[in-house]
Amino acid sequence: MRFAAVALIALLSFAARAKETVRIAFIGPLTGGNSAIGLGGRNSADLAVRLRNADAKAKYTYDLVVLDDECKPDAGVQMATKAGSDRTIVGGVTNYCSVVAMAAVDTYHRFGLPVIVWGAVLPDITYKNDFKEVHRVNGTMINQNQTNAKFMSEHGYKNVAIIHDTTDYGKGHDKYFTQFFTQSGGKIAGDFGVTADQQDFTAELTQLKGLKPDALYFGGLTPIGVRIRAQMDKLGLGVQFDGTSGIVNDDFIKALGPNAEGALAFREGAPAEKLAHGKEFLEQYNKQGYTQPPEAYGPFAYAAAVLLMDAIEKAGPDRKKIIAQLSPAHVKDVESIVGKITFDDHGQNTVPVITKYVVQDGKWVMWEDSEYASGKRKLAK
Repeated sequence: MRFAAVALIALLSFAARAKETVRIAFIGPLTGGNSAIGLGGRNSADLAVRLRNADAKAKYTYDLVVLDDECKPDAGVQMATKAGSDRTIVGGVTNYCSVVAMAAVDTYHRFGLPVIVWGAVLPDITYKNDFKEVHRVNGTMINQNQTNAKFMSEHGYKNVAIIHDTTDYGKGHDKYFTQFFTQSGGKIAGDFGVTADQQDFTAELTQLKGLKPDALYFGGLTPIGVRIRAQMDKLGLGVQFDGTSGIVNDDFIKALGPNAEGALAFREGAPAEKLAHGKEFLEQYNKQGYTQPPEAYGPFAYAAAVLLMDAIEKAGPDRKKIIAQLSPAHVKDVESIVGKITFDDHGQNTVPVITKYVVQDGKWVMWEDSEYASGKRKLAK
């Protein structure tokens, strides 16, 4: 009897110490041409969950539900519906591809699922609707293109041609780069829209070559960017290649090899090793044995997961309470791996840092640290 009583007390004590399991979703492109970014984001969100679960002070145990949106709008809506309709999932770290995020925001709103976007940059994701469920830790393409246009103008590029994909993502980049570049006194030599699955750009590049631009601005993601950059060389179009955050990943360089050298791109945030606690993040990431690198947007996925779990710790695993906890009243100058996060009344982080990148010797290098910036190497003209 005494043994049974002791055993019962021990069992009750264990039950009291046991933590409730809370499920959160990760949604990103795990297959297809943008899978490198998606896998890096997934691993980074997973790292945040692992570290939180190892923290004895955490109120809950977290379970990450991983969903593949394939960087396709229809798949994105399906994954958003799957997460939103599962009432055991209380929030999400969602979307790298802007076209997917735009397709999914209505679903997040309809199900009342609080989400924090970790990579998609189209401004309308947060600003087109007043959806209190939707938040974003990274900046927008407005920030990117303002920095891009200023850089190009200051480095003597006055006549730039544009090729962009015809998704909302590509059209948005086209719009904002054109706006800021022309405001700085630059001229758009020609503007060409191409489909996301187009393979041959001979017609566009031949016409563009005749316009004699001194640079080509590309608004799109890695798969199309690789094809365009490779075909430029075949047609003898040796002008400067200027891209967006959509090409800042290892796959762009791997696919092009030496032809990637000198390509420019602009992205929110700094390289992980330059970020506050970035070295610690990379050390912890490497300890987990992930087979893919975090890639450019991994730190944002990590920051989004941490912010979401912080909200759950404070408000509890209730969707409405989490949304309230993610309001501007509570998310102001919050320290994170990507810098301070402050949400405006549309859930948009208002303090993004934009970093300039150039490909040097098979790596994306910060412009300021490159031999191009020091004058040892020259950009194309």
